[in-house]
Amino acid sequence: MRALDKKLLRDFRRLWAQSLAVALVMACGVATLIIGRGGYLSLLETRAAYYERSAFADVFADAVRAPKSLLQDIRLIDGVAQVEGRVMSLGLIDIPYFPLPITGQFISLPDEGEQKLNRIVLVQGRLPQAARQTEAVISQTFARAHALHPGRIFSATIKGRKLHLLVSGIALSPEYIYAIGPGDMMPDDRRFGVVWMREHDIAPLLDMKGAFNSVAARLLPGSRQAAVTSSIDSLLKRYGGTRSHGRADQMSHAFLDAELKQLATMSRILPPIFLVVTAALINMILARLIGLEREQIGLLKAIGYNSSAIALHYVKLVLAIAVGGVLIGFFAGTWLGFGLTKLYQSFFHFPYLIFLMPPSLYGIAAATSLFTALAGAAAAVYRAATLPAAVAMQPPSPPVYQRLFNSSRRRVSILSQLTMMALRHIFRWPWRAAITTAGIAVSVALLVSSMFSTGTVDFMLDVTFDQSDRQDATVLLNEVNGQSALAGIRRLPGVIAAEPFRSTWAELSNGHFEKNVAIMGKPPGADISRILDTTLQPLSLPQAGIVLSEALAERLHSGVGDRIHIKLFRERRQETHATVTGIVRSYIGLGAYMDITAMNRMLGESELISGAHLLLDASQEDTFFATAKEQPVLSSFALQRISLANFRKTIAENIGIQTMVYTALGAIIAFGVVYNSARIQFSERARELAILRVLGFTEAEVARVIVTEFVIFTGLAIPLGWLAGIGLAYALVLGFQSELYRIPFVITRDTLAKSALVVTAAVAISMLIVRRRVHKLDLISVLKTRD
Repeated sequence: MRALDKKLLRDFRRLWAQSLAVALVMACGVATLIIGRGGYLSLLETRAAYYERSAFADVFADAVRAPKSLLQDIRLIDGVAQVEGRVMSLGLIDIPYFPLPITGQFISLPDEGEQKLNRIVLVQGRLPQAARQTEAVISQTFARAHALHPGRIFSATIKGRKLHLLVSGIALSPEYIYAIGPGDMMPDDRRFGVVWMREHDIAPLLDMKGAFNSVAARLLPGSRQAAVTSSIDSLLKRYGGTRSHGRADQMSHAFLDAELKQLATMSRILPPIFLVVTAALINMILARLIGLEREQIGLLKAIGYNSSAIALHYVKLVLAIAVGGVLIGFFAGTWLGFGLTKLYQSFFHFPYLIFLMPPSLYGIAAATSLFTALAGAAAAVYRAATLPAAVAMQPPSPPVYQRLFNSSRRRVSILSQLTMMALRHIFRWPWRAAITTAGIAVSVALLVSSMFSTGTVDFMLDVTFDQSDRQDATVLLNEVNGQSALAGIRRLPGVIAAEPFRSTWAELSNGHFEKNVAIMGKPPGADISRILDTTLQPLSLPQAGIVLSEALAERLHSGVGDRIHIKLFRERRQETHATVTGIVRSYIGLGAYMDITAMNRMLGESELISGAHLLLDASQEDTFFATAKEQPVLSSFALQRISLANFRKTIAENIGIQTMVYTALGAIIAFGVVYNSARIQFSERARELAILRVLGFTEAEVARVIVTEFVIFTGLAIPLGWLAGIGLAYALVLGFQSELYRIPFVITRDTLAKSALVVTAAVAISMLIVRRRVHKLDLISVLKTRD
């Protein structure tokens, strides 16, 4: 083994703790890149493969009732590869011993042959067959939630018709990878299920013999979706068709896209933070190590080692640290990636979901990390390589300390001699102090940007469930109905109050900006489900005009006073205009609101409603649910209390995992920065500290010299980290926003306090290790060192 390689091993053994601290910081960057990018590729590729194998449609549209002969006209549209019509309807499912009402999405299967599009994947049992007993296939998540299996029987009510269904099979569908019921915020497998029945069984219940009310189409590669949807709209117009839409507006696909957007944002923002900190740490360690080894460098050059050999020696040390960090990152990223895959399987229902580990991802992570490490070491290595032997053999010039305060001695007498030593050292090496402070600040910022989600979610839930949608339940009618339906709902046992609403789909446009949304009509002075303005105060809807949510107003580039065009998706396809009279706060979806009377007048109809928001007597809820299940006019239920509980449970689990991971990452950065800085300072100032011990200072007093410096660094870093963390959190909020939801930007004092506490704890642990080093300080060997 070459002499320099032996020296490298000795250096590595001597610096193993510092090297490990740097390697862990680098490993965090590698792991977050693998997790974020690997999770992104896993979802993306799995979804693409599943869509392809199941022939997932590109375009979807609904109608009131269209003849099957129209499918041939749709098939002839330029750009359409395949088309399939079907019958769909919401209904109620009744499972014995489960008291809550269950919403079912009922979908027809072709009587003959297989599905052309959106093919289901059977995981158990078989498809329905013609038999005396009506058979059905149910979604896997719903079957698991109620322990249903082939051969079991359950009841269902569709358009007021009650029937008993025999489970013939259990399946997954590309349309319901993320299965969420109408009106719910989170999936609830107990209260929402998908049921597939043969067309000859479901069509008579809906008066759909020889007709369809839903159509899906798959496009040829390179075809223009906008042109196809426009042609489909024209054909369905006379049959009460709503505007056709692409995958982007399909609920399950939209949620998957939102998750992919989050993963892409995380993989862009977090790994560079760790790599920059790593580069700074390597620069700091190597620069100070070379400073301590000036005499050795001079001796090596004097006996014949050239500059390239010296440079390569220190590059090897950096590469050894970097390779260790990369390998740890590979292991941690792969292990956490598989954990992320299991977490996804509880949210997104694929027949398979494999965490992809392409070699290119590991290659990019390794190359980026090694390049970052070498970039951080470049300046220090250059100084070592270009240091003349004669200069290196001489001890460095002693630092020139100037008077710290140009004021009377009495004004600084409150500071002890040890504190003055710490302050003089900070001012003598301001760049080093700045790097250390910045590193600690980065760890604070990372903690703030991860912990802020707790306060944000609490605020979001308070606004959504306590201030805005305060109902206990929301019921939807089979079809729009008059005040008699509302009176019937109010007479149900346990109903304290019922507030009607009307909903209709329309295209809102402002110039060339347009969006399909459901316009919600609410009564004057609505108090159960309220609309909040941008200051979170209840807003009373005006008798004319339309009110938009902030997200929709931004999408349409419109503000108060603008007139927007409204195209109603109804049989007559009325078109009108309305003035924007207000902008309101909403964190979920895109909202448009009108006074219910003005809305019915715009539709040319009397006082009709689509459903009602209810306040319930908790002591009579069981009676209410049992009675409501038997009401033929009701098609679905959304239970606010259950939605809130599910939301809190899901978010609590996710945030708990996220907070734990990023708390560990932030602590690693803080420990890595502080420990490395403290160890290097200890090595540089060992003689100075030994002299203090000889002069009679205790171990605690000597350690206080270094501890004081890091107390100052931490005190400066925490507020800087708070500011940086607030900026990083804001960037994450902007990156996570989508049409499905908007995350409020809320930073609480608890978040700031917890981030400071974690970093302070990491600094304290580092200082305890330094205190132990002081205890082990060999005074004789240190004082014998030649200056």
